[in-house]
Amino acid sequence: MQSLSPSRDEVLFLPLGGTGEIGMNLTLYGHDGAWIAVDLGITFGGDDFPQHPILMADPAFIAARRERLKGIVLTHGHEDHIGALPYLWQRLRCPVYATPFTAALVRSKLNRGGVSDVPLTEIELGGRCALGPFTVEFIHMTHSIPEPNALLIQTPVGHVLHTGDWKLDDRPVVGRGYDYQRLHGLRRSPLLAMACDSTNATVPGRTGSESDLFEPLLAMGRTAKGRIVATAFASNVARLITLARVAEALERRFGVVGESMERMVSAARATGYWPDDLPPLVDSRHLGHLPTGEVLAACTGSQGEPRSALARIAQDLHRDLLLDPDDLVVFSSRAIPGNERSIRRLHRHLQGRGLRIVTDQDAQVHVSGHPAQEELKQLYNWVRPPIVIPVHGTPRHLRANAELARTCHVPEVFLARNGDVCRLSRWGVEKLGQVETGRLSRHPDGKLQPVDAVLLQRMREQAH
Repeated sequence: MQSLSPSRDEVLFLPLGGTGEIGMNLTLYGHDGAWIAVDLGITFGGDDFPQHPILMADPAFIAARRERLKGIVLTHGHEDHIGALPYLWQRLRCPVYATPFTAALVRSKLNRGGVSDVPLTEIELGGRCALGPFTVEFIHMTHSIPEPNALLIQTPVGHVLHTGDWKLDDRPVVGRGYDYQRLHGLRRSPLLAMACDSTNATVPGRTGSESDLFEPLLAMGRTAKGRIVATAFASNVARLITLARVAEALERRFGVVGESMERMVSAARATGYWPDDLPPLVDSRHLGHLPTGEVLAACTGSQGEPRSALARIAQDLHRDLLLDPDDLVVFSSRAIPGNERSIRRLHRHLQGRGLRIVTDQDAQVHVSGHPAQEELKQLYNWVRPPIVIPVHGTPRHLRANAELARTCHVPEVFLARNGDVCRLSRWGVEKLGQVETGRLSRHPDGKLQPVDAVLLQRMREQAH
């Protein structure tokens, strides 16, 4: 497999990360001697692997062929899709393509990482870019961040739909809705396969709309005597806007606490996603000086990250905000697998101080950004792909998505894992072999080191 070069009569699909796990997304597509990479993400070691705080897929296979790598195409701005760029780009040194909001996040991330020479091209919403023998079309979806895109990867021998992260939200709080007409029209395109998000493939029904959260959060806010502190994924701009509107309805002042959340609001403002009619945000330095009944603050820390704003607030270590027993803490998020212990530890800290906590197990305070079973069925019925390759999920999620695709009468379903080299052609899908995959760990000194084989095997076993 070392001399592997894609021919002109096939498209090769090769995931190096994110297939068989959640996070570290990195997928390669090859055609006519050339490659493109879709996403370049990270994950966090958490309590299970505290010695490896930041992990990413090892790009050694494509780094050895970087003269054939025509570009990195980013589906959207979540860390598990863009977070490895500052660490790995020097090994790949190719153009990067993204829509405007994702590009704004990437510029900020690269600047903080001291990487200044990346050729970053902004693609308009619904636009296309040519990368060697590939043409990549960006198809707008809905998710929990602005500008999520599915990618239609086009070649002369056929197309592949790479969904990225998505859901079918008919009432999104931010941005335009998903492109129904284009998605439905794909059934008439020469589609070879569809690589589809599997994160919620075990969840029945539909995910629900971001718009559904305003009334429950407002009702909950009316029960609070003191401050309301809501923690959510920093990238969920729609959730931050909903919380700001709840604060306005409660006649409370709204602010965000935590650098990553502040950067997200800044990017949303710069790209036109933060509504002009919202009251001005209160600087985090001033929130602690307001009367407790006038504060609604959003802060980082929904996953129990030890250095997050909420973790420091829970231990009275935050410079700007302290909490009192009358205050309410809302976890407007879900637990990412692997973070359960960190979150429980944070809950204990907060409860030990007499604070009231509300999670998604107690009330409707969160909706996912990924498709549940009915949405997956709907998209399969619209697109009618000849082959489905489940991605973005643990083996359990991939198997559930595969079974769901079969119930939708998808002619062929293929379960791949990281490192599998799969040939896509008009005759179907065929596994050609497997390339070596690994994980790189970024240490506090900034160096990247390979994860040793024993620990890597343990990580893979935990994913199962």
